[in-house]
Amino acid sequence: MKAAVHSRYGPPEVVTVAEVEKPAVGADDVLVKVHATTVNRTDCAYRAAKPFFMRALTGLTRPRRLVLGTEYAGVVEAIGGGVTSFGVGDRVFGYNEGEFGAHAEYLAVPQGGAIAAMPDAVTFEEAAPATEGAHYALAFLRVARVRAGQAVLVHGATGAIGSAAVQLLKHHGVTVTAVCDTARVELVKGLGADRVVDYTAQDFTEDEQRYDAMFDAVGKSTFGRCRRLLKPGGLYLSSELGPGWQNVLLPLVTPLFRGRKVKFPFPRQNQEIVRHIGELIEAGGFRPVIDRRYPLERIADAYRYVETGQKTGGVVITVVPPN
Repeated sequence: MKAAVHSRYGPPEVVTVAEVEKPAVGADDVLVKVHATTVNRTDCAYRAAKPFFMRALTGLTRPRRLVLGTEYAGVVEAIGGGVTSFGVGDRVFGYNEGEFGAHAEYLAVPQGGAIAAMPDAVTFEEAAPATEGAHYALAFLRVARVRAGQAVLVHGATGAIGSAAVQLLKHHGVTVTAVCDTARVELVKGLGADRVVDYTAQDFTEDEQRYDAMFDAVGKSTFGRCRRLLKPGGLYLSSELGPGWQNVLLPLVTPLFRGRKVKFPFPRQNQEIVRHIGELIEAGGFRPVIDRRYPLERIADAYRYVETGQKTGGVVITVVPPN
């Protein structure tokens, strides 16, 4: 089968498309014929092994997993003898961080993994980018315990995480202020944001409004800069570790004081989350935003584009062209 492989860490150029063996199917495995996958920030981080500590997970001197890819959507091609949850021909989608392998024509995943039936109303290219951003956004909601009627600010509202967060917050009845650039103001309004701050025209940290929580979906702010935006007892959450890993350390310190706090949203990767995302899509509470599509043969170009930091939503890799 064809797959995008990398045998060393480095820039997008280390990824090439080659013929590799189709994955073996264990007794508890589902073999998925991948129709669409994505390139996202997670893939970029693992490919480059940045930050450096990631090598403890991926291999100290060279990657242990030659084929990356976390998100996928496709059709069940075969099942192991012990599989009861899926059948051949089922349309499925999921998330496979750690094992990876989605940047290929075939992917084997455990039937109990982060895989679920695709919603009927979406295509493979629409389902593939549904999981990475949404499962981080759901972690934000879970950790912050946001409620209907609260006010939340989303910084970086046009990325995969931010665009999902805006939609999911509105689905839960939250008043949303979103931060983005001029070119994407209308898109973010279309996602449901009640108010949009154009960061090219004003410094969002000088906003006069106060919020119950702030989600930094791009990791480009700090608690120190944004503290004044929060109501007493308000929460600051970021998708990144922050300078000096402060977003992991501050959650240990800020609860010792009465007032604004930092929490770090560790996402859950399991079948329940993928099923829930499918239910949200079917209920109209979430629809992944797609920026660009590339064929598998141009996956290095997709990596280059994602690393510009300018993508809107997801970047899809088409493995099987739609009819």
